[in-house]
Amino acid sequence: MRWLARGVKGKPAGAPPQRPRAHLDSRAHLDRYFVVVTGTLGIAAASWVFTVRQMRGMDMGAATDLGSLAFFMGVWMSMMAAMMLPGAVPALLRFVRANGRAVVAPLFAGSYLALWTLVGLAVYAAYRPHGSSAAGALTIAAGIYELTPLKRNCRRRCRESVRSGFEYGLYCVGSSAGLMVMLIALGVMSVTLMAVVAAVVLAQKLLPPSASIDVPVALTIVGLGIVIIVAPASVPGFVPTM
Repeated sequence: MRWLARGVKGKPAGAPPQRPRAHLDSRAHLDRYFVVVTGTLGIAAASWVFTVRQMRGMDMGAATDLGSLAFFMGVWMSMMAAMMLPGAVPALLRFVRANGRAVVAPLFAGSYLALWTLVGLAVYAAYRPHGSSAAGALTIAAGIYELTPLKRNCRRRCRESVRSGFEYGLYCVGSSAGLMVMLIALGVMSVTLMAVVAAVVLAQKLLPPSASIDVPVALTIVGLGIVIIVAPASVPGFVPTM
């Protein structure tokens, strides 16, 4: 009667049923992804709050003064976290899945934002308050860039697996370069423009390229640049100066 003491399939009689190993692993993966997603979006939300507070009263359109390097970099870094982290979530999850550990998420996000920090230093070094003509010309160039093979290739790579946050950042900068140039040209301290650019960046990272959408967006940006040159005062929210 030894089999009665052992129970069914060699388990002790009365022992609680055990969950399959695959189920436990799946639950662990879901918990890991939940922590990564909520943590990333939480940082992005906090960055939005900080950025909006810091940028209040700073928007002077094309004539915006960036202030001191320390002030600008503080605002820029929070801007990039607010604008870029939501769209980076899919890439972040792919990186965590490939490495099997959630602890690599901060390393990926940190190196990703580090590249945007370098971009901010370049922006501060090159930026000068400018007039409507320069703002319009840069906006036209930004719209044209949206249709280039470089833009398409970088956008495609943003949707694929990458080896590091820094590598992902390179493709992200290449994909978003035109939109960021437009933001800097029209009002780098404009919360409204920042929100619009952030929405387009997010859509382009999450959605596959589609000529029926991408071409009208690019032509709209080019048209905006032309209007800024011809009649800057007619553009809502734009501060025509100089």
